[in-house]
Amino acid sequence: MQTPSKAATTYAVVDPVTNELVKAYEASTDDAVLAAVMRADDTHRTWSRRTTPVERAALLRRVGELHAERREELARIIAREMGKPTEQGLAEVDFVAWIYQFYADNAEALTADEPIQLLAGEGSAVVKRASLGALLGIMPWNFPYYQVARFAAPNVVMGNTIVLKHAPQCPESAEAIEQIFNDAGFPAGVYENVRATNEQVEWVIADPRIHGVSVTGSERAGAAVAEIAGRNLKKVVLELGGSDPFILLSTDNLEQTIEAAVNARLDNAGQCCNAAKRFIVIDELYEPFLQGLAATFGAVQPADPTLPDTLLGPLCSATAVERLQAQVDRAVDQGATVVVGGRHEGNSFQPTVLTDIGPHNDARTQEFFGPVAQVYRVSSEAEAIELANSTPYGLGSYVMTTDADQAARVADQIDAGMVFVNIVGADGAEIPFGGIKRSGFGRELGRYGADEFVNKKLIRIGG
Repeated sequence: MQTPSKAATTYAVVDPVTNELVKAYEASTDDAVLAAVMRADDTHRTWSRRTTPVERAALLRRVGELHAERREELARIIAREMGKPTEQGLAEVDFVAWIYQFYADNAEALTADEPIQLLAGEGSAVVKRASLGALLGIMPWNFPYYQVARFAAPNVVMGNTIVLKHAPQCPESAEAIEQIFNDAGFPAGVYENVRATNEQVEWVIADPRIHGVSVTGSERAGAAVAEIAGRNLKKVVLELGGSDPFILLSTDNLEQTIEAAVNARLDNAGQCCNAAKRFIVIDELYEPFLQGLAATFGAVQPADPTLPDTLLGPLCSATAVERLQAQVDRAVDQGATVVVGGRHEGNSFQPTVLTDIGPHNDARTQEFFGPVAQVYRVSSEAEAIELANSTPYGLGSYVMTTDADQAARVADQIDAGMVFVNIVGADGAEIPFGGIKRSGFGRELGRYGADEFVNKKLIRIGG
């Protein structure tokens, strides 16, 4: 079933401010990973099937409460791991507590039977939702608690069990999450944290005791996991990259619109899959918008993430900085103009605005994972839609307009999983999250997130 893999020190906390090693962690041995899979499978076949949604919800509610109680400690951990400013870390933990609360509050409704109105024949028909079993989650570093909650909360309340492989740079937050599930009263096997290698992940996916896989990460990681899952006939949910458009067609308050644009781009140092990355502006607003955006970006300076007023922390690693700098340099070599920023010092990357990005510039089809905004001028609504859709990604999008009819018309034509009209930062526990095209498939959060890994079992009874 398994193939040997050498456990090496692949997991570590490296201070993103200084690049100094804080603590190294050994990867899990094959035996440890296999034991985690076995516990998750056994717990699903025993505990999960004996408990009710209400009983599981009570424990899940406690998971949310413990996140809230430990919010300051949890925020400090991710500041060390990936450089998230303290206030943003606290906000992430608070959102996570809300997610667990939402699924606890709605457990009965989400697991309720669904009667079907028969069109012919006697008797009745009903769809019952049943858990599948142990699931593998592969989660990224940019939102260490939030990404896990989106996957774990709905699936645990539905009765599935979790084997969780977190990002190699997040071993401390990964342990903290597992400890919270244990302290909340869940038995061993409901939530298993493993520091797995890529080789181990491959045979875990193939293990028949694993019934599905959820990945949040890069296109490359998602494609690799989906290929393995496909070979083994396992369902997979993918939440991958994005190059979300922010379309500005009209506004009655440009200052507020610019503030929204800044918030949509610079949150988490721009390291958000669904951040606004391409700002597509109607001609008459282009110059004042660009001037205001550049001025605001130029006034924001990266700072120590542990300071209370820090808006922009460092990027997560030296590798991330090198990758982003190479993208900016390539864009400039291909004709783009740097209006402000464009350079880095250590792992701190200056907020950057790029313009003059021609149709053959590679930047048009790439995701810039950092505080870099691309600004485009368009002459019409139709041109804005065409440019917005001219990307391999289709995660989120933003439309700013004072015309309600135009908002509805444009939203209907955007090729994306999510469209936010005249609002940013409006994610919620009840709102589905996910994309199309190379941004992945499947949904997390809300009703739809709870339905991804369940057996919708039809029971048809004759009259």
